Amino acid sequence: MKILVVDDEPLARERLVRLLGNIRPQATCLQAGDGNEALAQVATADPDLVLLDIRMPGKDGIEVAAELEQRESPPAIVFCTAYDEYALQALQHQAVAYLLKPVREAELEQALASAGRVNRLQLAALRSDDGARSSVSSQTHRGLESLLVAQVRCFLAEQKYVTALAPGQELLIPDTLKDLEQEFSGQFLRVHRNALVALEHIQRLQKNRDGSWQVVLDGVEITPAISRRHLTEVKQRLARR
Repeated sequence: MKILVVDDEPLARERLVRLLGNIRPQATCLQAGDGNEALAQVATADPDLVLLDIRMPGKDGIEVAAELEQRESPPAIVFCTAYDEYALQALQHQAVAYLLKPVREAELEQALASAGRVNRLQLAALRSDDGARSSVSSQTHRGLESLLVAQVRCFLAEQKYVTALAPGQELLIPDTLKDLEQEFSGQFLRVHRNALVALEHIQRLQKNRDGSWQVVLDGVEITPAISRRHLTEVKQRLARR
């Protein structure tokens, strides 16, 4: 296993390399001091995992992760930083884990175990041929949690957050409803300013006594409201299924 440690602080890099030596003594550890050097190392050495600092001069870790995502077989990414306000951005780039400095050995070991389950080939497979992910993810108190898009019945927005709902499951995710609508336009339909529903899981449209409409979805009790603005489009889209 090849692991690239990226941090503009030499002491921070050396500490991570020492921890890796304890946890994965058989791994080959490479180092990079900035974003450009990291991209060059990935191009030549093709590491399996990148431990990536975020706040660096020049290209920061978020920019590096965005460029790595464009590779045919991107490495797994674990962000290591002192700045927890970047957590949601980190998740948008399919981070395997998000670790705050100073990184503890036990937390790093857990992140490496996650990286073993979500390797670079599997990360590439998280996106389908049309560029859409096959799962959505979020960092919770239990670690990185994912939910298959095929299981999601609807995405509901409330204030600054979006919840993905599936039978017996729900996950708070860092994506915006607008971005989800663009990414999954063939699978999900906008029915309200705060709701997207999965086309294949729509059982029927339900009209209420007050004249309002709702969507009945299989597997979940929630029935998202359909706004007057979207009602005609929703009916037309369902007629074309």
